[in-house]
Amino acid sequence: MTKDPTRDLLLLFALAGWALAVPHYASEFAVSLALTCLMYATLASSWSLFCGSTRYLSLATSAFFGIGAYTGALVLGELPWLAVIALGAAIAAGVAVVMGAAVLHLRGTYFAVLTFGMTELIRHAISYWEKSVTGTVGRVLMVVPDRDTVYLSVLGLAVAAVLAAIAVRRSRFGLAMAGIGADEQRAQTLGVNTRLVKIGGFAITAAFAGAVGAAMSVRWTYIDPSTVFNPFIGFQTVLIALIGGAATLWGPLIAAVVFSLLAETLRLQTPQLYMMSLGLLLILCVLYLPGGLATLRWQTFRLWRDDARLWWRELAAPSRRKEAR
Repeated sequence: MTKDPTRDLLLLFALAGWALAVPHYASEFAVSLALTCLMYATLASSWSLFCGSTRYLSLATSAFFGIGAYTGALVLGELPWLAVIALGAAIAAGVAVVMGAAVLHLRGTYFAVLTFGMTELIRHAISYWEKSVTGTVGRVLMVVPDRDTVYLSVLGLAVAAVLAAIAVRRSRFGLAMAGIGADEQRAQTLGVNTRLVKIGGFAITAAFAGAVGAAMSVRWTYIDPSTVFNPFIGFQTVLIALIGGAATLWGPLIAAVVFSLLAETLRLQTPQLYMMSLGLLLILCVLYLPGGLATLRWQTFRLWRDDARLWWRELAAPSRRKEAR
């Protein structure tokens, strides 16, 4: 079990209260930026809930996001708004159960490649279905909720994702997933039904991705498979979680804010520089901060300083020996 969650809950509701006030005093651009932050905070936090514990590298986030978005586009004018989001989450979770039952017996590179391949399969299947059955590709969203409704919905999903992470960490289910990540065979010998635990965790991740996909789909007046099944959504979610700290609670949230700000300031003007920044941050975190940005402390800076001094001394030692001769 983890520590007392009171501090985490207080911090979460304080941040949620601040985010709740954004639409009332910020500009349209700031609200749009906040929506992007909340979207990736939800995706990265829910991804870390399963993948950070079990150490399974899933690349299927964009598939679940796209399923939720398409579900929302199909039923938006027929069901209440909350029902649309719930249906997107349910269908994405159902697909995750089927997908997980098929591929969760694999690990490492094989699992990552297969989840990415199944994402592409789903995208092409929907494109083929639209061309063959409906005769069109894409959906025009005629009836959409107002901006504040969408914002509150995505904010609620972000809060729910962090709350779910806090609850799972303190449950036997979360302990089982951590055991799978540490040593899956040993967890099996201790009586953990690893197959059901992995499928359950995978479905929770998919449900949040599908829900946020349904909620965010209304930001576009027209959606098509290449937009909502964009692999970049899944790749950036993974990068945010890894750089923020997939095994931590607040790392994905911190990294989501950082990356959303980077995206708005760099991607539109210098997209190459933005991608280079992503790659550089990932390399630096892997080499010098494997726990992610959430594990950054003053002691970390002191250790880096000491390592830099030691490296400089070792580099200068040969030249000093030559001078002594």
